[in-house]
Amino acid sequence: MRTSVSRGATVSSSAVREVVIIGTGFAGIGMASALKDAGHSDFLMLERADELGGTWRDNVYPGVSPDVPSPLYSFERRPNPRWSRLFAPGQEILGYLRDCAKEAGLMQHIVFGCEARSMIWDGESSLWVIRHTSGIIHARNLVLACGRLTEPRIPDIPGLGSFDGPLVHTAKWDAPELTGRTVALVGTGASAVQVLPHLATRADRVVVFQRSAPYVLPRNDRELTREERQALADPNGATPQPWHDFFEQAESVHPQRLGRGTEQHRAAIRHLSSIVLEPELRRKLTPRYALGCKRVTFSDDYLSQFLLPHVELENSALSQVSGRTLTGASGHRYLADTIVCATGFETFRPSYADSVIGAAGRSLAEHWRPGLSTYASTVVSGFPNMYVLDGPHSGLSHNSAIFMIETQINYVRQAIEYGIRHDARSLEVAPEAEIAYTALIEEMAQGSVWLTPSCRSWYLDEQNHRLSLIWPGTARAFRELFGSFDPKPFMSGSTRIQELPRLASRSR
Repeated sequence: MRTSVSRGATVSSSAVREVVIIGTGFAGIGMASALKDAGHSDFLMLERADELGGTWRDNVYPGVSPDVPSPLYSFERRPNPRWSRLFAPGQEILGYLRDCAKEAGLMQHIVFGCEARSMIWDGESSLWVIRHTSGIIHARNLVLACGRLTEPRIPDIPGLGSFDGPLVHTAKWDAPELTGRTVALVGTGASAVQVLPHLATRADRVVVFQRSAPYVLPRNDRELTREERQALADPNGATPQPWHDFFEQAESVHPQRLGRGTEQHRAAIRHLSSIVLEPELRRKLTPRYALGCKRVTFSDDYLSQFLLPHVELENSALSQVSGRTLTGASGHRYLADTIVCATGFETFRPSYADSVIGAAGRSLAEHWRPGLSTYASTVVSGFPNMYVLDGPHSGLSHNSAIFMIETQINYVRQAIEYGIRHDARSLEVAPEAEIAYTALIEEMAQGSVWLTPSCRSWYLDEQNHRLSLIWPGTARAFRELFGSFDPKPFMSGSTRIQELPRLASRSR
């Protein structure tokens, strides 16, 4: 039986695929490209939407853009000489992903409109049984390229769900009418910093609810020069020099070495002081935690919005909603016609985790209930032949996520090839390897800005207060440790596992 889908690939319920990839964002497209480049063609990509792109397909709010320079926010071996600006708008990022997929010949491997509803490991056949929208498919290897920024987080605020007006999240933007309206913006993270100038341009009044002030550094956005574009068009397939330049610049400000008194902290305070001259407003917009605790934001026009007469800063979190009356934790009340939530994503409880059932009949959600844990930020004990991209302990607070994703992709490709070469029915990381890796992460995080008393960050698991979403070391250190696949941690009692805690010192 074959089931046709809108375009791209078709699903055969009787076939066994070597690899099935869930998702078509940067992680999914990158994984498929790596397999294709290495000569593998027996893979399928399942995409629940009708278009590829992941985060960049779904996030279309005004001002959306990466917070690292475009030449760095791309695959190392697929530079883009067509970037228009230093920080390309979101639609350009999406266009780049489409081009990568087409140039790599991936469209024929993608099944659109196909949601994976359950993924169950069958120990007898050593296959993943994937039930999807149109039927069942079997795979020797399962790659979860679902990402972390997929399920919008709507804050649990009394009365918010019954707000008497439009309620939108930046990740589900539907272009609400703003003219003549009073708009409440909830949150002051990266998406809020990007969307506020748009709201202020169109709304009659904007009230920004701020739980904590963000560090804002100048973005210094500009058009790329002709010379920079030429450097990105290197025909030899080498990583272009602009990529190296921006990578080294980002690595140099690794948060492990940051805090009050650092050059970045001084630069952020100078930027604030040069724009906001009124002492009380400047005080409210000054962060009260160490720089690096949260992702630093970059903007040339966020802070200046608070100088406009129709933009008001409520220096407390939104605590209650009744009809159209919004009350801050300070007790101040405001009438609003529209609420825009720039409140991030459900990163600690991935929606796909309930649907993945491992070797012991236990779901990934159950495995992660005490806290997110992996080995090499990529594999999970009890889930053979399964790989998680851009999941726990794989994010960065200072550099490009794409670099980390590509490091994981190389690890996964080599693991799959190892299994093929050795005719291994399954590869499952040893439980002690996962425990040791979790200990390594915790050891590396000691003394960092993330564990300071003043740090309340989405990087920290609210349940156990562990650093669970990001890799605490440099991007380069992660690649040095996990840039190639090592089978030893997949064997109980491996010396490699015992050595893991001692690797912390070289992972800073």
